Order: sequence, then structure tokens, then C-alpha cells
Amino acid sequence: MDAYFYIILAIGLLSTVICTAAGIMKKAPNDATILSVAAVELALLVYLVGSIVRVASGEHIAGEAWEFWGYLVTALILPVGAVYWSILERTRWSNFVLAAVGVTALVMAARMNQIWY
Repeated sequence: MDAYFYIILAIGLLSTVICTAAGIMKKAPNDATILSVAAVELALLVYLVGSIVRVASGEHIAGEAWEFWGYLVTALILPVGAVYWSILERTRWSNFVLAAVGVTALVMAARMNQIWY
């Protein structure tokens, strides 16, 4: 596992805890929950830029490249979709949808690391 994975691990788990706690407390999505998911998106964007730089500098992906980039693009779409969902449906349940983003991004980052190395 590389540094990108550990960054997404920390931010994803923190986002999941924040969003789950808000959902349990029966709060609607707020700035804290949406910004925590935005932090996950930012971490994934850093992963994207880092991956482009690594490939451009000559590193090779050990596994299938299309699979790696597919996971990364899908992971990048998830936070945007979840925030869109939370804006449309401002109930406590949207916080659980937002909470799923952090864990899902974490699992996808782990899989991307497996493909890369």
C-alpha cells in the first residue's frame, strides 16, 4: 500500500464517522458532512494527478490499466453523486449515503493499489 491509500484511508474513515454520526443523530446533511465527502473527492483527485504523473514519468501499472483507470474514474464519480443525492433529499438517510462514500473509496483505493503493484 502506498501513501495515496493511507491518505484515502484516513480521510475516508473520518468522513464515514462524521456522516454516520450525523445520520444517527437524525440530522439532515450539513456543511460538515458534505465537506467531509468533498475532502474524499479532493483526495481522489490528488490520487488521479499523482497517477497521471507516475505513468507519464515511466512507471507501469502491473495489472490491467483499463481496470485501474476504471476504478479511479468510478471512485471520482461516487462523491459527486452522493452529494447530489444529499442535496436533492435532505433527510437523515442521505447522511448514510454520504457515509458509504468514504468506505467505498477506501475499498476502491485498496483495489487500485493491488492493480498498480
